[in-house]
Amino acid sequence: MASPLSHALSSSQYILPPRALLRLQALAPRRRLRPQATAAAVSAAIQWNRKPQLAGETPRVVVVTSGKGGVGKTTTTANVGLSLARFGFAVVAVDADAGLRNLDLLLGLENRVNYTAIEVLNGDCRLDQALVRDRRCPSLELLCISKPRSKLPLGFGAKALTWVVDALRSRPSGSPHFILIDCPAGIDAGFITAIAPANEAVLVTTPDITALRDADRVTGLLECDGIRDIKMMVNRVRTDLMRGDDMMSVLDVQEMLGLALLGVIPEDSEVIKSTNRGYPLVLNKPPTIAGLAFEQAAWRLVEQDTMTAVMVEEAPRKKGFFSFFGG
Repeated sequence: MASPLSHALSSSQYILPPRALLRLQALAPRRRLRPQATAAAVSAAIQWNRKPQLAGETPRVVVVTSGKGGVGKTTTTANVGLSLARFGFAVVAVDADAGLRNLDLLLGLENRVNYTAIEVLNGDCRLDQALVRDRRCPSLELLCISKPRSKLPLGFGAKALTWVVDALRSRPSGSPHFILIDCPAGIDAGFITAIAPANEAVLVTTPDITALRDADRVTGLLECDGIRDIKMMVNRVRTDLMRGDDMMSVLDVQEMLGLALLGVIPEDSEVIKSTNRGYPLVLNKPPTIAGLAFEQAAWRLVEQDTMTAVMVEEAPRKKGFFSFFGG
């Protein structure tokens, strides 16, 4: 008799790549999924038989923020931006971290950044000269605010970044579909500058209390700035720690923050490798679990969709010889 998971995967509505199908089928012997968990797993899978339908007015200006550093904002911006470009949408990724920019490193474009937004504002170059096109996916372009170890002029702030975004909207080559702004950590002037031109926000957090405290604070600041469309991305999730109650579940995180869930990214050792190589996870062949999760999150972002967190039941333990003695 076929399992509910294999029956759902065989539906003609969802066409998965062979390796992704093997990954999902490999989970069946080790875990028992509830029926709603099975449906959620299938509905969260990328529907490779069609292109995602773009919702909302373009360009959609999305700021990727968190408040706390080290939770994966830049990794999320790089992988989601590249996934959107692979779907066929024009994407401009803006690294708004002036002092500690890293988005060019994760994309492997650090040696090609000759001009920044500061040179554009000073009239030293054109906007198209400051945009760095990714040769692996020409639909993705990178724009850095300034060069490392350089001081921003005192006049640079929210109005200057808003002018840059307006210039991208009205450039002769055409407006991009998405403008992703990689926000710096903290809630100081850099944060205020990064969120000024945005009308959507992706809040990246991890399931620990310090990151959630900062994320809750940032949510209030975003709402005060008029950004109501806020979705949450939970990064570095470990199900083994959740089963032992050593890590908060995604349901607990969603209950604490009260935000719509855009994606859940599992802990993956390939993240460090891809960061050091300047090769985003979504380009890996065969795809990793975290890379597939980033692609699914990008799919939901295009269609302004969300996902539902479900509980995964642990398979019952096998009784051994020492179980008769209370072991």
